[in-house]
Amino acid sequence: MFKSEQYKKLTVSVVAVATLLTLGQASGAESAYNGLWNAQKDISGGVYYPIKDGQTGPYKVSPQVYQDSDVSKGKDGIKVKYYNGRVPTKNEYNAWNKDINGLNEGLPEGSGYVDEGEALYEAKCIMCHGDFGSGGGGYPALSAGKARDMKKTLTNNRWLNPTAQGPERVFGSYWPVASTMFWYIRDAMPHTKSKTLTDNETYALTAYMLYINGMKVNGEIVTPTFKLDREKFMKIEMPNRNGFIPDIDGANGLENVRKFFAHPENYGAYRLKKGEKPCMKNCQKTNNIVKLDGGITEFELPMSVVRDLPKVQEDAAHKVSFDVAGAYANNCTMCHGTGVAPAAGDKAAWTPFLAKGLSTVYKNGLEGTPMGMPAKGGSSLSDEEFKQVVDYMLNFK
Repeated sequence: MFKSEQYKKLTVSVVAVATLLTLGQASGAESAYNGLWNAQKDISGGVYYPIKDGQTGPYKVSPQVYQDSDVSKGKDGIKVKYYNGRVPTKNEYNAWNKDINGLNEGLPEGSGYVDEGEALYEAKCIMCHGDFGSGGGGYPALSAGKARDMKKTLTNNRWLNPTAQGPERVFGSYWPVASTMFWYIRDAMPHTKSKTLTDNETYALTAYMLYINGMKVNGEIVTPTFKLDREKFMKIEMPNRNGFIPDIDGANGLENVRKFFAHPENYGAYRLKKGEKPCMKNCQKTNNIVKLDGGITEFELPMSVVRDLPKVQEDAAHKVSFDVAGAYANNCTMCHGTGVAPAAGDKAAWTPFLAKGLSTVYKNGLEGTPMGMPAKGGSSLSDEEFKQVVDYMLNFK
């Protein structure tokens, strides 16, 4: 949860999950399990149960390979089995034992320049995250200007002041530590090709993130020639480092979170009275200032995705043919060639989309969709060229 100088509490997206957990009070059956299994609350305010007879609480557990490594007695003397799965191989363990915490512990050696990161971003990231991290196609924005200036917007409340600039929750203004960015890029990006970047490439992309957010490192302005290495990374101070509650650092971090979410008033929720049903739609209250129907999803217009070059009149003798297959390979195969989205020529996969009409397929491709399709696939193709690529993909043989 974010905290500010103007407001003691300001809910964030994670609160929506916690609110549902709070409003969805345990049913009679689940309450019985809570007592029977001596359930432990997790950090979100929910509970978890040991596994017994292939179930965890009221839910079945997948009967995969497991070790019957611990047999004990739970509440009321009931025997409880803990299914721990198999021990990972050394290579499996080493492949995933690379987390980096908020104190930068686990940060590898390496280095990368901003301009190297920019080239990588243009090649691997722009099609989803937009020019200079502006966002688009259902993927989040990564920058919105100078980080410290944007941090000031986090105290703005559109409910009380409808004309105020909405909070800019991007990497530079909102994230408390930079290590999360490094870790996420290295282990999860680019989409469909995660864990393919080297540590040096990850340093370069992180340096570019610092650059487009107008940040400084140890007093040094991040410019296109800035080199980020492990030593400099340790000196990054994020503007919003101390902007969250509860305190998650230190040995008591998890317990602080449990205590915080144990009280719904901390995050704008409330406990249902006995027999009261939770509201599932049209629940948002109005006042005489502004009405928020379903909440605000965008505070500023997104950066234009129109990338058409000026039309050039060409005579037939000098007209250059358009390489539609090459355009598909260069701009679309990251998703359409890896199983994430329907591949070219796959009639069965395209049939549900074509049921809405070819014009709708064109429109969704040109404008992008909330499901993750960037406008024009993040390419610089003209509208007509993009439609030719779509026709190429729909050429079923």
